[in-house]
Amino acid sequence: MNHANEPTGDEKIAQNPGLMEYAHTVGGAIIRPEDMGKVKSRSLVAMRQQTDIQLTQLYKQMQLLAEQAKLIGRRVEISERIYSAQMSFEPIIGETYYLYEKADGDDTLSLIGPQEWGRKKPFQSFIAKVNMLADHTWEVEFEPRSSIE
Repeated sequence: MNHANEPTGDEKIAQNPGLMEYAHTVGGAIIRPEDMGKVKSRSLVAMRQQTDIQLTQLYKQMQLLAEQAKLIGRRVEISERIYSAQMSFEPIIGETYYLYEKADGDDTLSLIGPQEWGRKKPFQSFIAKVNMLADHTWEVEFEPRSSIE
């Protein structure tokens, strides 16, 4: 009993059953359309979490770079002050020196540290303990907050 409208043979077989929008067999998995609102919402939350993490990392890197820039700026400031200071010797790379400010406002670079002067301190204030680097800038090893007492 073959009806004229019923498909026969190959007509009943799907060419690409995995691409069909519905189950192609009686025992096939139920296929329900996704709620795209939920999918987009979850994706948006995940995207925001990841971008927040990345922005936080960039902010921390920016803070580190800003701190490094301040330190370099301070090195330049101290280096300029040292090169305009009075020195009675030629500084050697890798050696430690002491920068003082005299009562008249001029700076002096010395081989003698602030604890080595004894009672009489010939300078108004101790500015910094410095080390000459290979690029002829100065690394500040110690910088007091107040003048010598």
